[in-house]
Amino acid sequence: MGRRQRDQERERLFTRRSLLLGVGQAGLFGALGARLYYLQVIEADKYATLAEDNRINMRLLVPPRGRILDRFGEVLATSRLNYRVVLVREQAPNVEATLDAIGRLITVGESDRRRVLRDVRRKRAFVPVMVREDLSWEEVARMEVNAPDLPGVSIDVGQSRLYPHTEAVGHILGYVGAVSEVDLKGSNGDPLLELPDFRIGKNGVEKIHDQALRGVAGASQIEVNSVGRVIREVNRDDGRPGRDIELTIDIALQEYVRERVGEESTAAAVIDCRNGELLSLISAPAFDPNMFSAGLKANDWEELQAHPKTPLTNKAVSGQYSPGSTFKMVTALAALDAGVITATQTINCPGHFELGERRFHCWKYKGGHGSLNLTEALMHSCDVFFYEIARRIGIDKIADMALRLGLGAASGIELPGERAGLIPTRAWYQRRRGTSWPQGETINASIGQGMILTTPLQLATMTARLASGLAIVPHLTKTVGGRAPIDRAHVAPASLGLNPQHLALVQRGMAMVTNEQRGTGYKARITEPGMEMAGKSGTAQVRIISKAERDTGVKKNEDLPWRFRDHALFVGFAPLVNPRFACAVVVEHGGGGSSVAGPLVRDILLETQKRDVLKRLAGCPTCGGEHRG
Repeated sequence: MGRRQRDQERERLFTRRSLLLGVGQAGLFGALGARLYYLQVIEADKYATLAEDNRINMRLLVPPRGRILDRFGEVLATSRLNYRVVLVREQAPNVEATLDAIGRLITVGESDRRRVLRDVRRKRAFVPVMVREDLSWEEVARMEVNAPDLPGVSIDVGQSRLYPHTEAVGHILGYVGAVSEVDLKGSNGDPLLELPDFRIGKNGVEKIHDQALRGVAGASQIEVNSVGRVIREVNRDDGRPGRDIELTIDIALQEYVRERVGEESTAAAVIDCRNGELLSLISAPAFDPNMFSAGLKANDWEELQAHPKTPLTNKAVSGQYSPGSTFKMVTALAALDAGVITATQTINCPGHFELGERRFHCWKYKGGHGSLNLTEALMHSCDVFFYEIARRIGIDKIADMALRLGLGAASGIELPGERAGLIPTRAWYQRRRGTSWPQGETINASIGQGMILTTPLQLATMTARLASGLAIVPHLTKTVGGRAPIDRAHVAPASLGLNPQHLALVQRGMAMVTNEQRGTGYKARITEPGMEMAGKSGTAQVRIISKAERDTGVKKNEDLPWRFRDHALFVGFAPLVNPRFACAVVVEHGGGGSSVAGPLVRDILLETQKRDVLKRLAGCPTCGGEHRG
């Protein structure tokens, strides 16, 4: 091949390579041009929004908390609008300087400042931290006018809890509060709990039904500029509001009972004997849950804590008291069930009972009550009668009957802090003390003294079971989101399996207490025909009475300091025929059960029955025949 031919071959090769290179460059620039067209024309709106330091933020939306209603739909807890200042750390160049600037516009307390600085350290940088809430319109206006000079700061509108009936429902509803670090640890990373306006149930029904009341969080996509000002909302999902909780409580009756017991240290419970629904549950003195919703001040908390009558304690479910003579029906039924006593059999009361070298006295008469049968012993509340039948049957049979009637075990009521009380047995004593059960404790237990402890709710449950013969279980929740709880839907209370004749005998004895002139509760009787009640008083000692004091004369309650006075108790059910309602009242250090607690039970049961008559007369098919009277 000549030189000319070789040059032509190299020239063709070069031309092909140049052509391939040119095609590649053209394809590359074409793809680049197409991408530029896509970004600048097709996606122009999206990237125009993101230009000049604008961006799209995703914010969780707190769902409206569910309401709590009484049995007739009256609102017990709801939510109201709450304007607050929030700060986002990643948008604020200097948090302390920003707080100083906010403080020149609205009042920011030192405690709020410390809280904000703590929260911005423990929360993620993009999570808003509340600086102050419950702003007035003037404060909102000042913040909005100065918003461009406060990067990372904005006004947020949320909700705070409102309890229209204040102290009447404090112990039942509880309250909501800010999420603590302990709550965060147990949240499984739920981002809702990190939001500044989020509140969770801290006590009462608010705590027990917190998950249902919370609802499901929503989300909002918002466009904000470089200083954090919201430009517009791009997209919004409101989530799902919390479910309403309907309680069995009748708020009108609840307020009546609360007013009737006053400011004495008292617990009261009213229960429907047919199904266990609690119509009223009171612990006095009480607290206003709105104080906690708005943020309890330190001095208010200290005052509540230091109060001698413990307003923060729900005595109805957490208070444990010796039941006194209200326990005698338990001993009576245990003796009847064991066959050691009959309806007509009598026992003589000389005023005392001898056990070894120890003498147990009857409660009132030094000379004794004489010969009594069981119903008469209940009517006169004769201690010696019950000492004797308890000696015959022993503590274990008494304990079995007590447990059967709802004492000595937590009921499972939908409230935190319920106490189980104590019904001792031989085995329990052996495990606890390492020695055998002393016979003297059986004598004490027969009249509800000694080691026995019960709660007012348990006493109301016991009375409802005595009145109905059914295994009544007290409860507060009627519906959750419009539906009855699964564990109670269409389930009728089971029978206790008690001998109907034995039960009727005890019921007759209780009726004699309040309706026979010689009965210990006669002065507290209901005189309205058809509404009469059966009852039993109890007076529980809180101090030991020495032999010397008995010889010289036992001091009267009114002569003792308040904390050494006897507890006053009374239980009752009404009406006498086909009992519908049961009530128990405990007045701490109130003195005599028949004189102090008896009139309270009388008035409460009378009001309950009157309201029931009005409701039935104004029967409403949409609420099962019940309507606010």
